[in-house]
Amino acid sequence: MARRVRDSNLESRAARARLKESTKPYYRSLAPGVHLGYRKGKRERKWVMRRTNGDGSYSVTNIAASDDVVDADGKWVLDFWQAQERVRKVALAPAAVAPTSYTVKAAIDDYLVELEGRPSANDTRLRLKAYALPALGSKRVAEITADTIKRWHRGLAKTMPRIRSKAGTSSTRMVDLDDDEVRRGRQVSANRILGLLKAALNHAFTEGKVESDLAWRKVKPFPKVNRSRARYLTLAECKRLLTACDPEFRLLVRAGLETGARYSELARLRVEDFNPDSGTIHIGKSKSGEVRHIVLTDDGRAFFADLVAGRLGDEPMMRRRWKPSEQARPMIAACARAKIVPRVGFHQLRHTWASLTVMNGTPLPVVARNLGYADTRMVEKHYGHLAPSYVADTIRKNAPRFGKVDSNIKAALITVYR
Repeated sequence: MARRVRDSNLESRAARARLKESTKPYYRSLAPGVHLGYRKGKRERKWVMRRTNGDGSYSVTNIAASDDVVDADGKWVLDFWQAQERVRKVALAPAAVAPTSYTVKAAIDDYLVELEGRPSANDTRLRLKAYALPALGSKRVAEITADTIKRWHRGLAKTMPRIRSKAGTSSTRMVDLDDDEVRRGRQVSANRILGLLKAALNHAFTEGKVESDLAWRKVKPFPKVNRSRARYLTLAECKRLLTACDPEFRLLVRAGLETGARYSELARLRVEDFNPDSGTIHIGKSKSGEVRHIVLTDDGRAFFADLVAGRLGDEPMMRRRWKPSEQARPMIAACARAKIVPRVGFHQLRHTWASLTVMNGTPLPVVARNLGYADTRMVEKHYGHLAPSYVADTIRKNAPRFGKVDSNIKAALITVYR
């Protein structure tokens, strides 16, 4: 085994916290032409590998998330030492197959095997099967060009959105692609699918099955099309919604508001997942595949304690087993009765928990950890504008105040129309 390389600036969370945010990674040489890098951007904390291409240029590949926020798991989140071992394994591994015979379909199949057991696996499989395989599946990865991927990506944004249909069939929904908001939405979808394809090809590269990642690394997503989710419920709306729910569904909604957990996570909960001593909910299977413990407020602890009182540990937490998508219709009915317009889906309960928690002054890394994110990137993107800040406090304190000004608009309009 190669000797482990030390670096006082990278090998601990505390040391990395002192580093400045930078558009370029902080690198540490591991071997001639091979470097481990730590990327500390505004919205990401990742380990990367840089290695020479033999012609004076370098290729840079994402390795995994760093353990800045959540503990390392040895797979998706790595500490400094684990990142070293991953880079050495990738950099020194021989190609597993002849590059000229390895197709995009094979890369996708290998990636889906890697994702097996993760909640995101099925969605990834369906999207890549519908959008990537027909156009790119038969192409050899070694021969694919950046221009080919770019044309495919741009073409996705010009297609009509698909709607759910029976297996073996496909249906689309007609939209006006000349509308700015519709066009932005299609570009967001195209970026998401491009990201999945890149993940599959990057997996092939890190496994040594292709020699270069330059082709897809050159393809950039549509810029500035993602927007933060601003819709969340106020406390008054939350209370109206709870009152309007059917008694059985009310338990599920209250659990969502108390935890910020996803519907699928709540549906899988059992009585034993509540720890009354620590006041936490154990999430054994999440979208990211990580195990986490959600910390509850005193109200949340009291709610779950009452919910599980006198029941066996293997019973469903929500008193019954909720099936996939079974929450949709009860949520629509409850929003109608509560007069919540526009109505929200169950996932907005997660946004509500996060938004209200951030506005109450909770640090973003704490919110990210409770929600199950590997870093603060998603929390900063969707909820960072709600956090108390020096800029907002200063403006509210020092900006000019004009007081109440009487309006004469109504009188002016009457004069005009006379």
